[in-house]
Amino acid sequence: MTTLLPHIELTSGPDPDAAVIWLHGLGADGNDFAAIVPELDLAGCRPIRFIFPHAPSMPVTINGGYVMPAWYDIVGTDLQKREDAAGIRRSALAIEALIAHEIARGVEARRIVLAGFSQGCAIALHTGLRHAAPLAGIMALSGYLPLAADLAAEAHPANRQVPVFMAHGSADPVVALARGEASRDLLQSMGYPVQWHAYPMQHSVHPREIQDIGEFLQSVLGRDDG
Repeated sequence: MTTLLPHIELTSGPDPDAAVIWLHGLGADGNDFAAIVPELDLAGCRPIRFIFPHAPSMPVTINGGYVMPAWYDIVGTDLQKREDAAGIRRSALAIEALIAHEIARGVEARRIVLAGFSQGCAIALHTGLRHAAPLAGIMALSGYLPLAADLAAEAHPANRQVPVFMAHGSADPVVALARGEASRDLLQSMGYPVQWHAYPMQHSVHPREIQDIGEFLQSVLGRDDG
């Protein structure tokens, strides 16, 4: 049996039939986005379980080998070169285990959203686009598509039409806006329905973005699927 990542759970109501698995960025932990849940307008949604896993700690090369919570190693400032493919795929398996756990608890895959910020965004995109059953959506915040050259061969047909919410800061000094735009353009060229949002911010979260996230969750989890 796969050991689940330690995580925080919050619910928007009793007996949730939907889940949002939300991944933090480099050096943070599951607490990083838990405080946003009460700020989301989920009036149009049935109860949702929010899951905020903690990434394991590892040495991060770009930070001098300092040990910190990370989904994968970052070797240098060019995020496309010398990617830690093994680390990315290892974290994807850990997120797949969380998805399987939610399904075992009675939540259908089509009622699960994968979300992530920065490194967490990369893992959410990598995992969600390869998942073997249709998901409700992917929220990709202030990040990018990792291992982009492998996506065409590895993308699963089940999620070829998964709604993708992408958000980025116009002044992001950590993951450049152009990197996010390149990921958006690639996904759109492959036919993915991407909703793109840019905000006047750096590597953070904007109040308007929180509103837009609530609207996205209502659009993919609020409808009555029977």
